Amino acid sequence: MEVEKNTQSKSFIINLIQMKVTKDKAVNLKRAQDLIETAVNLHKPQVVILPEFFTTPINSPNYRNYMENEDDSETLKLLKSLAQQHQIYLIGGSFPAYTDNDDTKIYNTCYCIDKMGEVKTIYRKLHLFDVNIPGKIVARESSRITKGNDYGVFETEYANFGIGICYDIRFAEYALLLRKEHNIDMLVYPAAFNTVTGPLHWEILGKGRAVDNQSYVAMCSPSRNYENPSEYQAYGHSMVVDPYGQIVSTTGYEEDILVARVDLSKNDEIRSTIPVWHQKRWDVYSLFKTEKQKF
Repeated sequence: MEVEKNTQSKSFIINLIQMKVTKDKAVNLKRAQDLIETAVNLHKPQVVILPEFFTTPINSPNYRNYMENEDDSETLKLLKSLAQQHQIYLIGGSFPAYTDNDDTKIYNTCYCIDKMGEVKTIYRKLHLFDVNIPGKIVARESSRITKGNDYGVFETEYANFGIGICYDIRFAEYALLLRKEHNIDMLVYPAAFNTVTGPLHWEILGKGRAVDNQSYVAMCSPSRNYENPSEYQAYGHSMVVDPYGQIVSTTGYEEDILVARVDLSKNDEIRSTIPVWHQKRWDVYSLFKTEKQKF
């Protein structure tokens, strides 16, 4: 069912929860709950966003201890309860989940929940982080995670959100398709960039996707975990970028609650004054989704 947009105002408040992730899932869930409740009390947001793998250490050797059955997930139950209790839209970062009792296929999954506590969008990460930067980082997410095969679009009365997870932000085609097919207002990326790729590309990619699509971009990272230097260290620097490519708000490395006002009149302004979407040469090149392939 199509959601009616809020015609009273084109602006709303979002909070990005930049939280520390430990080896203890129960501690992580309690910390997420506490930070969401603090954000609601302090900032009265309409939308709250959690980071990628907020329940799960990314490089944990006991990875299967953190995965959950989507049909009976304690994490999902908590998120639904918090969204309903606080009357917020909750973009629930991501955590490893499986479906249909098939735990051979684990997805890096983002659940988007409405104010009634109902899951409206389930997005499974499309592009998996398989990289080899000699002497710096080697990663093969595909050794544990199954790739998804469809868009993530979360419609609310405030905005249409296009959902990606971390490495997805490097694929401009996906963001462009979200804009072309669903006219999204804001791209949201729960993401856990590392301290090698973060300084290189985090800010550039956020600004690039914003300018490409003339849309807001939100990138929500975990914080660093200085107490355990041998653990995966996220880059941090959660941020919101406006459609002009300007950073509206950002954090540092530590735990923090980012607050930003999203003003969608900026989308309208840049789309009318620099009308690249009306000037694209679809007669020369194309960007489309086939019926046979979900993506």
